[in-house]
Amino acid sequence: MMYSEKVLDHFTNPRNVGELPDANGVGEVGNAKCGDIMKMYLKIEGGVITDVRFKTFGCGAAIATSSMATEMVKGKTVEEALQLSNKAVMEALDGLPPVKVHCSVLAEQAVRAALSDYYTRQGIDPEPIVGKIQEVDHDHEGSCGI
Repeated sequence: MMYSEKVLDHFTNPRNVGELPDANGVGEVGNAKCGDIMKMYLKIEGGVITDVRFKTFGCGAAIATSSMATEMVKGKTVEEALQLSNKAVMEALDGLPPVKVHCSVLAEQAVRAALSDYYTRQGIDPEPIVGKIQEVDHDHEGSCGI
């Protein structure tokens, strides 16, 4: 399995790792079959994501996509962050092997789950804005190793 230099860089030197104690949006997504679990922490002030952190348990691609997703939403408005797609994450990493595409979907869903939590904390129903947070479906078994 071949990874791009950007994937390897974000795996070996992940950005924005850790917890954010003052986060006002926290989301966790994962898949028990696969074992990849992502937790995203957002600090949102005035509608802008001022800080973001993540904790990911999973393969190298899961860590790399989490890292890239945090870089892509940091400093963006909530509306801009809602536009983040797994395709954009994959493109920013110069691609992923087909069996690792689900990792980019998890990264997108982790951001959406944290935004959903942010809206819930504001007393706003998140589903009309963020959409339904879905379990990431895997068409394959055992492809989550490095």
